[in-house]
Amino acid sequence: MSETQQKADRPTRERPAVNSLDRYFRISERGSTFAREIRGGTATFFTMAYILVLNPIILGSAEDKFGHRLDSVQLTTATALVAAVMTVVMGVGGNLPLALAAGLGLNAVVAFQIAPLMSWDDAMGLIVLEGLLICVLVATGLREAVMHAIPQPLKQAISVGIGLFIAFIGFVDAGFVSRIPDAAHTTVPVQLGGTGTLGGWPVLVFCLGVLLTVGLLARKVKGAILISIVAMTLLAIVIDSLADIKSWGLTTPSWPQDVVGAPDFGLIGHFSLFGAFGRTGVVTVVLLVFTLLLSDFFDTMGTVVGISAEAGLLNDKGEVPNLGRVLLIDGAAAAVAGGAASSSSATSYIESAAGVGEGARTGFSNLVTGALFALALFLTPVLTIVPLQAAAPALVAVGFLMMTQVKNIDWDRYEIAIPAFLTIAVMPFTYSITNGIGAGFVAYVVVKTVLGKAKEVHWLLWGASALFLVYFAIDPIEQILGVK
Repeated sequence: MSETQQKADRPTRERPAVNSLDRYFRISERGSTFAREIRGGTATFFTMAYILVLNPIILGSAEDKFGHRLDSVQLTTATALVAAVMTVVMGVGGNLPLALAAGLGLNAVVAFQIAPLMSWDDAMGLIVLEGLLICVLVATGLREAVMHAIPQPLKQAISVGIGLFIAFIGFVDAGFVSRIPDAAHTTVPVQLGGTGTLGGWPVLVFCLGVLLTVGLLARKVKGAILISIVAMTLLAIVIDSLADIKSWGLTTPSWPQDVVGAPDFGLIGHFSLFGAFGRTGVVTVVLLVFTLLLSDFFDTMGTVVGISAEAGLLNDKGEVPNLGRVLLIDGAAAAVAGGAASSSSATSYIESAAGVGEGARTGFSNLVTGALFALALFLTPVLTIVPLQAAAPALVAVGFLMMTQVKNIDWDRYEIAIPAFLTIAVMPFTYSITNGIGAGFVAYVVVKTVLGKAKEVHWLLWGASALFLVYFAIDPIEQILGVK
């Protein structure tokens, strides 16, 4: 968020706390209000509620080594339960407006790379192991130390890159941008719409939503993002009832026949901690856990820094408040909980930026988001009627707000500018926060070394960069070791 907007949103002097909840969550101290936190928590839920549909589709579409599939109803219940519990835990324990749910990308790795090599119980056991390893890293202070070792300009670049990344997610989710099939034999990877032009009612809803959102933001209307989501959802419902629409994507905006759906907790607790070692071998398991660990580690780091920066919560040194607890909750507890519930590893969601854009500054907003996920256990048919085309404009708008931090990077210093550029560019271009951070780290170490300033690089960045080299070269390493 820009400095001008932050000043406009915050009082010039700290207001006294209204009650004990205010004091605990430091709502007034951070220049927020209960109304803002509620709006922010609600906006965050609606921008990430798609995970209730998408996670069961990804995990439910894959078979394990023995041909078994996970039940979609049970997956929906597990996804909502973990998101509800861990989001509330983050709010109460970390006091950041940072919601958690099953991590996209990680769930695909579990479904299509890990499960075919073992049983589902074994695969989820690896998620639990990964979470326990992160717990060790947090307990030793190593994870927090890595975050503190990152230069401030690189942290700002991470925030900017995430802004472009989530804006790109919004464009893709809405169908405004689509991937050109390989059969097209073209060097252009993406295109406008599905055929090079915009067409269809769903894309129109998205375009109107973007215009409405940016217009409300420009007018500084309170609740701009949430107003846009609700308005476009209602418009989508009307359009769907009147027009013949082939597909809205994952979520169809029509009122469901059944308002209440009973949760099924059948997957909870179904995991085997060490079963994978006997089925696939130690080397393979170690490489799989390493891939999960590195992705989870740095995805979380980028998201935590980006959301905290956007909320104006970083201190003068660029440090995140309550960082140790935040990392423990996100990396350890969330991963362990996700694996134990068979919903894949849970992680912090960059869509939390939508709530920050609505004014959320504390963990109180997480209570709202978590409560809505808990409600979704029973009202999933109602709460998942928001189509991606109605929620995606929020991601585009927040992407703009996060992009404004690019002015704080010194582009005249190549030792900072080049790693910053690669961090910013690689995130959206590879659709991965982790890849962007890795490219920035490696480039930072290389450029510093070339300039004869290797001693200025923190030893932890040397170690992290070495790990990223292994991460990027994991395919040839697996071939050399004979595990692929």
